[in-house]
Amino acid sequence: MYSGELEAQAKRKTLAILQEETNKILNLSRDITIMTDAIIQYNKEGIREFSDKMSIIETEIIMLRKQITREVIATGSLMTYREDLLRTAYFIDEISGYISWVAFRLSSFKPRVIKLNFEIELKGMVDMIIDVLFKIKEKSRTLTIKPENTIELASEVQRIEMDIDRKYRELTIKALDKITSQKDLILFKDTIEGIEWMVDKCQQASNSFTILALSI
Repeated sequence: MYSGELEAQAKRKTLAILQEETNKILNLSRDITIMTDAIIQYNKEGIREFSDKMSIIETEIIMLRKQITREVIATGSLMTYREDLLRTAYFIDEISGYISWVAFRLSSFKPRVIKLNFEIELKGMVDMIIDVLFKIKEKSRTLTIKPENTIELASEVQRIEMDIDRKYRELTIKALDKITSQKDLILFKDTIEGIEWMVDKCQQASNSFTILALSI
């Protein structure tokens, strides 16, 4: 078999795995929105159920990232864009870690404080997690259809990232005014800061997808 055919096979396989990884992380973000509602309503059973489900998805994402690494190692120098591919896969893995971290912080917070003062704003930020990860998923899909379209999607990811930065600043100011307990203030600030960091990582992943699209 010609090296060109081997590279084409490796490309199809690794991009399929990468697309599955982005699908998993989109599902993870959808679960955190449901878990956020459970936390606000103080539904302990729901919190536990979705926490367990999110742990399973996070493990699956790690396994997919390892699978991509193995495929790249097996292909060797035939895959000229292997570094860009691995970098992108690792960014996705890191995003899942941020989502789990945010979920943990939310579950440690007093639901009453959120419900009274921040329910709409916090739900809005969590919904934006889904929006940005949907764009990331679309970028992974276009790699196998029309790679040049990833550049257009990059501007949409950047717009969401800028909106999250603005909402983070607004909520920080509001929290300083509304939350009197130092412990609750720290937990809340950690939560919204984690969302901001996660979306920043999505921006890095988006840039990495753009570079990958240019490489393949």
